[in-house]
Amino acid sequence: MSQSQEPVRGAEDRKVRQIGDIPISVLDLSQILEGQTAADAFRDSLNLAQHAEKWGYHRYWVAEHHNMPGVASSATSVVIGYLAAGTSTIRLGAGGIMLPNHAPLVIAEQFGTLESMYPGRIDLGLGRAPGSDRRTSLALRRDLNSGEDFPDLLEELRSFFDASKTSYHAPIRAVPGEGLDIPIWLLGSSDFSARLAAYQGLPFAFAGHFSPDYLDRAIEAYRSTFRPSKTLDKPYVMLGVSVIAADTQERAEFLSTTMQQQVIALTRGRPGKIQPPADLSAQLDPLELSAVRKRMESSIVGDRETVERRLHQLMERTQADELIVTSGIYDHAERLHSYEILADIAIPAGQAAL
Repeated sequence: MSQSQEPVRGAEDRKVRQIGDIPISVLDLSQILEGQTAADAFRDSLNLAQHAEKWGYHRYWVAEHHNMPGVASSATSVVIGYLAAGTSTIRLGAGGIMLPNHAPLVIAEQFGTLESMYPGRIDLGLGRAPGSDRRTSLALRRDLNSGEDFPDLLEELRSFFDASKTSYHAPIRAVPGEGLDIPIWLLGSSDFSARLAAYQGLPFAFAGHFSPDYLDRAIEAYRSTFRPSKTLDKPYVMLGVSVIAADTQERAEFLSTTMQQQVIALTRGRPGKIQPPADLSAQLDPLELSAVRKRMESSIVGDRETVERRLHQLMERTQADELIVTSGIYDHAERLHSYEILADIAIPAGQAAL
C-alpha cells in the first residue's frame, strides 16, 4: 500500500469525526522494565504488535531515543524489521527517526530495505529533535547541530526516494530506496514541524502525549497553512495520546504511577529502567509534584467509561484524523489489557482480525 493508497480522511469527509470513525494506532518505546533486559523488551514489543494486529490497530510505530536505560528502540529500523517479520498485516514504522542524527542516504537505504522486504507496510516518521541530551547528541553526530538544517535534510532524504531526482546527488543513489513510495510523516511538539509539514504537503503527527500546551496551536497552524501536494490533497493530523485503561478507576490510577516515576526520574536527571507502580504520595517535593501533574494532565487514565468519555472530548476538541496511543504500564499483561479495552472502545468489531 503506497502513501497515495493510504486512507486519507479529509479529502471528502466533512462530517464531525468521532471515536470509531478514525484509525487507532500504537506508539511503543520498547520499554525495559526493572529487572529485565532489552531482549525482554523486544519480546514484549513483538507480543504487543501481534495483539494490536489481531485487535485491528492500524499501525505500530517505535521511537528513536538514545542513552535511555528504559528504552530499547534506539536502533529503530532494526526493531521495525523484527516486528514486521513477526506480524503480517499491520503497518510498521518509525515514530520517529530523528533525522539530524543520521545521514539521509543511510535512512533512505534502511527504509528502502524495509519496504523491499515488507512492501506496503512501512512508514517513515521524521523528527528534528535529537531524542537525547547534548552529550549523547555529540556522541551520535560529532557536533551539536540543533536541527536548523532539518528542512534541507528532509529534502535530501526525499530526493533519494525520487527516481526523477537522481541528478540531485549524481552519481549517488539509494539502493534499495530509489523509486519506492514510502509514506513520510513529519513529527513535532510545536508549530515548527506543523508548518513545515503543511508547506511540504505531508501528514503531520503531533506529540500530544508530552506537549499538550502546543496542541491546538500546532494543529491550527498545520491545517490553516496546508498546501496540497502529490502526496496528500488535504491535511491529515495524527495525534499522540497517552492512555492507561483498567477495569477500575483506582487500578488505572495506580498503574499510572509507573509513568509518574519516569517523569520524576527525568526531572532529577536520572533516567532509569521502567519501575513498577508504587504509592508516591510521600516521595515527591513540590517541584516534582508540579512536574508530574503537568505531564499527566494530557494523559487519559481510567476505567472504560472514563477513557471513552475523555477520548470523545479529545475528538471534539481536535477532530484528529488518527490517534496513536502510548501506554506506559509496567506489567505486560496489564499493558495488553489496556490496549484491549481501548480497542473495544475505539475499533469497530469488523476491523479486528479473525
